[in-house]
Amino acid sequence: MQQLNLPIYRQKTKIDGDKKLIFDIIRKKYVALTPEEWVRQNFIHYLINERNYPASLIAVEMTLKVNTVTKRCDIALFDNTGNPIVIVECKATDVKINQKTFEQIANYNIKLRVDYLIVTNGIDHYCCKIDYESNSFRFLKDIPYYKKISTMD
Repeated sequence: MQQLNLPIYRQKTKIDGDKKLIFDIIRKKYVALTPEEWVRQNFIHYLINERNYPASLIAVEMTLKVNTVTKRCDIALFDNTGNPIVIVECKATDVKINQKTFEQIANYNIKLRVDYLIVTNGIDHYCCKIDYESNSFRFLKDIPYYKKISTMD
């Protein structure tokens, strides 16, 4: 798989018939190794190892209902009280991040109302902080550490 703009993590992979699989440390099972899954698994390792997000407070492919449509959020991060605080949308490395990508994650946020949205294709990473009072957002220079945005204190 392609080198990402992330630290290199040792991933457990295997072949099952003609399918290549990667081990998801959150779901604790092997899943199909697609280009998007490669980005998701590496970004999960980044969140845990570099930004100190507890693995126990991460959900992968979390199902949610937006109006009458069932959607699946790539990664949702929670604080220690169980409230969602970050949504991450992962794309394959060859997918350009654009307005449509942000609209997709914003639709998920209609339901979850998190304070942070992250979009990544493994090469480019964007994080924005939502300000609900002013109905605005601002892009951050980096992905925040868990302790900085959680209610752990």
